[in-house]
Amino acid sequence: MAEECTVSRRQDKFKGVEGRFYNACTCLKTTDILKAMPPENHNGQMVREQLERVLSSRDFSRNERLSRFLRFVVERYLEGKDSELKESVIAIEVFGRKADYDPKEDAIVRTEAMRLRARLSKYYDGEGSRDPVIIELPKGGYTPSFRRPEAAEPPKASSRGRWVPIALALLAVVLAAAGWWWARHRNEPVVVAVLPLENLSRDPANDYFADGITDEIIRNLSVIEGLAVRSRTSSFAFKGKPRNVREVGNLLDADYVLEGSVLRAGEQLRVNAQLVRVRDDFPLWSGKFDRELTDVFAIQDEISRGIVNQLRLKLGRGRRRYETSLEAYDLYLHAQALPVRPGPIESRII
Repeated sequence: MAEECTVSRRQDKFKGVEGRFYNACTCLKTTDILKAMPPENHNGQMVREQLERVLSSRDFSRNERLSRFLRFVVERYLEGKDSELKESVIAIEVFGRKADYDPKEDAIVRTEAMRLRARLSKYYDGEGSRDPVIIELPKGGYTPSFRRPEAAEPPKASSRGRWVPIALALLAVVLAAAGWWWARHRNEPVVVAVLPLENLSRDPANDYFADGITDEIIRNLSVIEGLAVRSRTSSFAFKGKPRNVREVGNLLDADYVLEGSVLRAGEQLRVNAQLVRVRDDFPLWSGKFDRELTDVFAIQDEISRGIVNQLRLKLGRGRRRYETSLEAYDLYLHAQALPVRPGPIESRII
């Protein structure tokens, strides 16, 4: 290329336009710089390779729910389908919710997004620390971002104090490991699944009451900071089925499972509840409550408080308080349990 530029300049002297050809040669010399930059169409391939690398890691390969979530948002983004990265679409496509999904009633997407961010942070702090591409899910949305890791400058060699840099490096590794451990346990929420309380009454009509107490416990726990509670839809899929706590916990990807029973006899109420750690099937906490029926709200609060104290969490300011009569509450639970049937007006709607 240098020879071509020289010939062009030599020929141009006879034409009197040397400056124009000289600038062209200068531009041609920059092609070596341009060749060092990868074309944009290769970036998508790099991200896809990184996605497979993350999903095959130890933390993600054992968690189908988070793996499915990460693959969906990354592939939709690379396909240019950013409009599908919405909470309602993700709930239906990734977590199998129905078309009438309401994010106000079911926080599954927000909860799993929080866990996905913590799991990605854990991966890049450990197993993926040397990966060429970093995949992130910024807070406030479900659109992923990609970046290259920042290159660290090589340390300068020193003839004095040869052991001092080594000691400092070891100290930094220890501090980094401690910081990673602390950040992991601080940021990742504790996942709890509340199984439907079993109705021990002889009258099966009291099923609605046991289900109502289960609903209220789920709501009470869902507003506690640091706690991620599986939705009613997920938990009630196990109603009336034989229960194996470890199997249920693994299917719901939960760390702890709350199970129990309700016995209602006239104005007397007995509620048994037990919090079980999934990984070793160990009961961490249990409570037995023999109260008047009018104390049902206090029982719900005591169960929530027992779980919070056992897991060493803080009660959030958003905890629910009820100021209503027991009769109104019982009617409310009855209405929730009634099947929806089309009336004369709805039946005429086409």
